[in-house]
Amino acid sequence: MPPTGSPVLAATQCDEPPHSDVAHGATRPNPLAGELPDPRTVIDSLVDALIVIDTAGLISDVNRQTERLTGRRRADLVGTPFKDCFTEPQRAQDCFERVLADAKAVNQELTVNAGGCALTVVSCDASAWYGSDHRLCGVVATARDLTERKRADHVLDSAHGELNSAKLAAELASQAKSEFLSSMSHELRSPLNAILGFAQLLDTGEPPPTPLQKDSVDQILHAGWYLLELINEILDLSLIESGKLTLSFEPVALAELLLDCHSMIEPHARSSGVGVVFAVPEAPLIVRADRTRLKQVLINLLSNAIKYNRPGGTVEVTSECGEGGHVRVSVRDTGLGLSPSQLSQLFQPFNRLGQEAGAEEGTGIGLVVCKRLTEIMGGSIGASSTVGEGSTFWVELDASASNAEAAEAAEAVDAIMPAAGLERAVGTPVRTVLYVEDNPANLLLVSRLLARRTDLQLICAKDGRSGIELARAAQPQVILMDINLPGISGLTALHILARDPDTAHIPVLALSANAMPRDIDKGLAAGFFCYLTKPIKLDEFTQALDQALDHSQALAHRPQAKPTEAD
Repeated sequence: MPPTGSPVLAATQCDEPPHSDVAHGATRPNPLAGELPDPRTVIDSLVDALIVIDTAGLISDVNRQTERLTGRRRADLVGTPFKDCFTEPQRAQDCFERVLADAKAVNQELTVNAGGCALTVVSCDASAWYGSDHRLCGVVATARDLTERKRADHVLDSAHGELNSAKLAAELASQAKSEFLSSMSHELRSPLNAILGFAQLLDTGEPPPTPLQKDSVDQILHAGWYLLELINEILDLSLIESGKLTLSFEPVALAELLLDCHSMIEPHARSSGVGVVFAVPEAPLIVRADRTRLKQVLINLLSNAIKYNRPGGTVEVTSECGEGGHVRVSVRDTGLGLSPSQLSQLFQPFNRLGQEAGAEEGTGIGLVVCKRLTEIMGGSIGASSTVGEGSTFWVELDASASNAEAAEAAEAVDAIMPAAGLERAVGTPVRTVLYVEDNPANLLLVSRLLARRTDLQLICAKDGRSGIELARAAQPQVILMDINLPGISGLTALHILARDPDTAHIPVLALSANAMPRDIDKGLAAGFFCYLTKPIKLDEFTQALDQALDHSQALAHRPQAKPTEAD
C-alpha cells in the first residue's frame, strides 16, 4: 500500500506524454515566479473525486474529495476493489472493464456507497492512463457529485408536473366555461324567442295594433333585440378568447358587402336623423376575409357612428387601396369626438369611455369583438378623432386582387336585385308541416305564424318518439325539429327519420335555441335541411320554410323509376 504522498498520483501528474517538448530535452518555461506547487496539493484541491485504479481493478490512490464522498480514509481505500465504492458493484466493474478493453473514455452514472452516510449519485468519467513507456497502467476515474443537479431536476420535474396539472385544470375550466355558455345561450334564447315572436305577431297582426299598442310593442321589440345583441356579443367574445371561433376565408367584394351594410343600417340612420353616405371606389376592391364576420365588424362601426353622432349629422364610408397590398375601409362621423385619453382606452372590454351614465345603451364589448375579429382575419383596426369635429374608425385587411376576382365582383354588384317574394297559384293544395317541440310557448308561436298561411296546416308532437311516429303516419311535407327534447334529442330523431325509407325524403329544419357555431355546424353535418336559431326572425323563418316546401314539392314531382319484370 503506497504511503501518504504516494508517488502514484505524483507520477501521473509528472510523467510527460510521448513526443512532448520535455521528452526531447527541451526546458519547460515556468510562467510563475518561484517554485511550482506540490502535485498532491493540487489534486486534493479538486472539487471532483479522483480515483487511480490498476489493471486488476484495485485502487492505487485517491484524492481528498474521494474520502469525503465515501466517508473512508485514503489508507482504507487504497488496495481495495474499485467496484466496492458503489452500491451497484457490477455496473462499476463493467465500466472499468470497458475502458480497459476499448481504451476509450466511458461515462457512467453511479451511486457512491458511503456506508451509513447518505447515498450520493455521481457522474463517473473513466479513461485509461499510460506510463512514459506507453504501457497501460490502469484507469483514472473522476466522480462529480450530482446531488445539487438532481435536486434541481426534481424541483424542475415537480414544477413541470404542477404546470401540467394547472394546464389540465385550465383546459377543463375552459371546457366547462364553453358548456356553460352554450347552456346559458339556450336558456336565455328560449324565453327571448317567445317574447320577440309574439311581439312580432302583435306588430304585424290583423287588425293592426292601435297607436298606443304599437308604441308598447315597439318598446318590447327594441328591448328584446337589444338583449339578443348583448347575448351574441358576450358569446362571440368568449368564443374568440377560448380560441374556438372558426372562420371561413374567401375573396370578398367590398362593393357588394358595403351595399348589404347600407341596406341594413339605413333604417337605423333614418330614425336617428343621421345621413349615411357610401363613397363608391374607383376600382373594384376585394379583400381576403370571412364575409359574415367582416360584415359584423362594419355594422358595429356603423351603428356606433350613428349612435354617437349629433342630430342632423352624417356618416361617411370610404374604401381605398393602401400601402403594402392592404385595403382600408373608413367610417367617419360628425359626432362630439374623443379626447386623446379616451382614444388610448378604446378596445378595452367593458370600457364605455365615461358614457355609462349617458342615454345611449351599450356594454363596451362591441369594439373589443371588432378588434379581435379583425386581427384573427389578419388585419388591423384603429381610430383617430378630433374633439368637437368627429371620429374616424378604420379597418385594414389584406387585398385579394386578381383580375378574374375583380371581374366577378363587378358582375356580382351589377346583378344584385331586391329579393322577390314567392308567389303561389290560387288553389294550391294544403300542405302539412309537423312541428316537434316540447315548449308550449314555442308551439303556440309557430302555430299562430302558420295560421296566417292558408296553404299550410300544422300538426304537433311534444317529444322525439311521438314525432317520429306522427311523421310516418301523416307524411308531412316539412318537419320542424327542436334539438333539446324529452326522451331522445332532435339529432337522434333526425337520424331515425333519415334511415327510414318512409320518412327519409322529408326535409327537416332545426329550430333550436342552441345557437353556438359548433351547435349549428353539428346540426348541418347531421343532415338538417336548414338550422334556424331562436328567437325566430319572421322573414328568415318564412324563407327557409318556403325553400323546404319547394324542395319537398320537387321531390314529389320527380318521375319514379318504372318497375321491371324482376320487380
